[in-house]
Amino acid sequence: MPNSNIIVVGGGIAGAMTALHLQRRGAKVTLIDRWEPGHARAASTDYNRVIRAISGRDEFYTRWARDSRARWLELQAETGQNLMYECGALILATGGHCDWEDATSETFDKVGVPYYRFTPDEVRARFPQFKVDEISYALFEPQAGLLMAHRCVITTVELFKREGGVVKRGTVTTDASERPMLDGRPLEADVIVISTGAWMAEMFPRTIKPISAIMGINVLYTSTPDGSDQFDMERMPCWIDHGQGSFGIPSSEGSGVKAAVVIPNTPIDINNDERLIERQSLNKTRQYIRHRLPGLIGERVVDSKFNQVILTPDTHFIVDWHPEHSNVLLAGGCSGHLFKHGPAFGDFTAGVAMRDYGTADRFKIAGRRKLSPKESPSGR
Repeated sequence: MPNSNIIVVGGGIAGAMTALHLQRRGAKVTLIDRWEPGHARAASTDYNRVIRAISGRDEFYTRWARDSRARWLELQAETGQNLMYECGALILATGGHCDWEDATSETFDKVGVPYYRFTPDEVRARFPQFKVDEISYALFEPQAGLLMAHRCVITTVELFKREGGVVKRGTVTTDASERPMLDGRPLEADVIVISTGAWMAEMFPRTIKPISAIMGINVLYTSTPDGSDQFDMERMPCWIDHGQGSFGIPSSEGSGVKAAVVIPNTPIDINNDERLIERQSLNKTRQYIRHRLPGLIGERVVDSKFNQVILTPDTHFIVDWHPEHSNVLLAGGCSGHLFKHGPAFGDFTAGVAMRDYGTADRFKIAGRRKLSPKESPSGR
């Protein structure tokens, strides 16, 4: 479908990457967002995000993450922007609850992902920032790290524009049949890709809302100690701590140490809520820091973010055609782990949009079911 007229709605990482890859496939692409690319309401904002291949027993996402890592590095070289830092990722396996971590080891062996398995004493020796008294073992993925999220989005959009893409501001809604509308008129294009993140459930109440849940994520940034570089990314890895329902990122470019304690079913009104941290989350995160990062006890919170993720029952993404509108492709369902896959996701979605191939079964709207943490690629 060369020279196709394609509209992509939503300028987060999913939409921006899809638009860029469509442009590179020869389509004429317009990217529409309600706000300026990189705006603070988007799930794709924030300073940084973890990039890691660790996905339990799921080889598909493991391979996609490795592919995306290479693509991010290529994009970094192409643009001259600091998009990714390879500080590694440490996965803490709590004793008696290690199914996801055990499965990851097996998958890494199959796929060929470099990693180390550390005892608690080895973690203490290599990464003394962490208190790991109740940890059974840890996996360390040295080629993992962090992405500078806001910069990644802005860089992708600018590259899309440089290659001939058009960016417009506008609010796309849907009518009673879930047909996309702009300014009261139906959107007209050969293909319309909807990548609006959590707003997808609101726009498609019959198609997407039944297979999605929206959850708020509170994130705190804590100052590093005076005169110490122990918590900087040069000395400390990103980490995932399923036993405590937490994850975090070392201080990068002066941001402070990022820590998030995921409180299940935290509601957020994506249109009306202020993006302010909740006191419950502040208390839980400070409690977590006392438990896991004692060197940060007494340090002050220097920044915070309150964002949203849209979760599917199986935590798989959505890339599928609307059941009633044959030119509307729905792409998203981030489930909290899409950002790192951005380049692979955008390339794949562009190919589906151009009808070069069909979508994967796991990305189809129908047939969704809840997965156990042992089965889930995200471990949730």
